[in-house]
Amino acid sequence: MNVFLGIDAGTTSIKAALFDVTGRCLGIGREEYSLQTPAEDRVELDAEVYWRACVRATRTALEQAEVQPAEVRGIGVSSQGETVMPIGRDGAPVGPAIVWLDNRAAEEAEFFASQLDLDWLYRITGLTEIVPTWTACKLLWLKRHQPEQFAAAHKFLLVTDWIAFRLTGQYVTEGAVSSSTMLYDIVADGWRDELLELAGVSRAQLAEPRQAGKVIGRLTAAAAEALGLLPGTPVTLCGMDQCAGSVGAGNIAPGMVSETTGAALAVQASIRQFNLERRFNLPVLRHSAPGLYLICPFAPTGGMTLKWLRDVFGEVELAQAQASGQDAYDLLCASAGQVEPGCGGLLMLPHLTGASSPEYNPYARGVFYGFTLYHQKAHFIRAVLEAVAYLLRRNLELMSSAGLEFYEVRSMGGGARSSLWRQIKADVCNLPVVSMMESETALLGNAMLAAVAVGDFADLQQAAASMVRLAERLQPIPANVETYEQAYQRYCRLNEILDPVFRAHFARQEA
Repeated sequence: MNVFLGIDAGTTSIKAALFDVTGRCLGIGREEYSLQTPAEDRVELDAEVYWRACVRATRTALEQAEVQPAEVRGIGVSSQGETVMPIGRDGAPVGPAIVWLDNRAAEEAEFFASQLDLDWLYRITGLTEIVPTWTACKLLWLKRHQPEQFAAAHKFLLVTDWIAFRLTGQYVTEGAVSSSTMLYDIVADGWRDELLELAGVSRAQLAEPRQAGKVIGRLTAAAAEALGLLPGTPVTLCGMDQCAGSVGAGNIAPGMVSETTGAALAVQASIRQFNLERRFNLPVLRHSAPGLYLICPFAPTGGMTLKWLRDVFGEVELAQAQASGQDAYDLLCASAGQVEPGCGGLLMLPHLTGASSPEYNPYARGVFYGFTLYHQKAHFIRAVLEAVAYLLRRNLELMSSAGLEFYEVRSMGGGARSSLWRQIKADVCNLPVVSMMESETALLGNAMLAAVAVGDFADLQQAAASMVRLAERLQPIPANVETYEQAYQRYCRLNEILDPVFRAHFARQEA
């Protein structure tokens, strides 16, 4: 039996899973890790933690799958974006990884903003704003504030680059995960010299770009022994997790749209040519699928808003879940299902850490608006679910205004497990919402890309026909569509009114 290993290094965990050529998951492992916050606005992790977690997750997946090492035909790797780590000449870290959530480089972001025209930057990188998240800002901070560590680094690697190095001994990267570094030309598919110069790094200090979905090297003897696999097993880089997840959802052709409701809400649309204008505020990455780009607007606290509500107000559900073995989220959604669409006029703005898309406002905050003595806890739960659906619709409308056409939304991430949430999204957006048989779409996408890379499929379309399976298609309910149309217009108006209020409040705090 031919099987393929997908590895995805997320923000707080690494997952590994084995799939056969029909897309069936044979075994999966997950290893969590705790991020370090040594100071305000700093988020770090020991780079070795990523590798140790990768080893443990892979061994767990192999144990569950009960397959022989010789049956593993290839490995596909994806990860979070932006996180960067300094690596010495001996291949060992000389400092911690600076995680994408880290915001220490605010002054460096301001420096880049003073030097760059945003319209030019968008045409080169696909990035709509300059923020401390981008790798370029983090590297400049490192050079300015920790020059000894910067000088000791032989390479600066993203998480996929680091895993690839530990697997193969090669310093390589690819365009999908490098797209959000603010150093990468997504059209030319390579590092951009003007941006490298501003960041104070050279091409020699970064990994060599390769094409996503191609074999970049083979397992070394040391890596094979650690993982329990055979030396020489082919390794493929598969890009950022959002790109790999789109592949796993079959979003590999223009006209397709998917959404991921995990901690964040991300919306993905495949396009053939990058000819958008920055005014649409649509971030664009290189896709893991060859010959495509991926529009990928991002709202940082999509699904995290429901987690916040669970942790702060869900004491009863958490206790009931612990006693019964049920999932607390299922209990919350069951309560929300008892409430009428529109929540009796209650609205929620899910901007708990600021808004990034469709309007960029880092000063925006979460709001519950319109509650009265009538409203109960269940209304607030449903208001969160509806708020994320409104945010999804706003991004889809932005894509439509840029000329994109689509006929359904494929739903991924933890939020896709709730049929109620998917139905709300279908009703709010007035589009069919389709769930996937395999919930771990990034891992599946990695396995698909690895399978194509070693020649088991001719291309991704053939791989998708065999490995991507749809689960449930929910159609919009006409009566709910009408109700939500009115509620959505109120939601948009509330955003519009409060946007300057958020900005003015921050300005007063700064003063």
